Amino acid sequence: MKKIMLLFSLIISISTATAQVKIGESLLDFELKNNKESTINLASLKGKTVLIDFWASWCAPCRIANKKLVPFYNQYKNDNFEIVGISLDTDKTKWMNAIQKDKLEYEQLIDPKGFDAKAALLFGVEQLPSAYLFDASGKLVAINPTEEQILMQIKN
Repeated sequence: MKKIMLLFSLIISISTATAQVKIGESLLDFELKNNKESTINLASLKGKTVLIDFWASWCAPCRIANKKLVPFYNQYKNDNFEIVGISLDTDKTKWMNAIQKDKLEYEQLIDPKGFDAKAALLFGVEQLPSAYLFDASGKLVAINPTEEQILMQIKN
């Protein structure tokens, strides 16, 4: 019984140690390289409704989500809306091939250390896909938002 309690308390301490951006907190200020080898600072996106989408080329649900995000982005990209894909791929070639195959025209960044990547740790990403919606003031308003939640922010 002592071992079970010890294990349980260890699991709780590990899960609470995970840094996770919370509703109402600001868009994190850090930089990653994009698929064109430019450095992008996430905080520079304030002023737009921003959907941060964590994904990977090997993640089947992510690839399905990409097929829905592409037409959504194309429809609303002129309405002060931006999607930023952050890949947790460790293989840059597979990431680049997935971007091309899925026709991802919105900003694509990579943090190539998988779930140990700084971005994943800062956001508290525990599964893929994971999405974080920030309003135009740069505040987090939803985690894994619905399409309706995203549209509400775009229309504000």
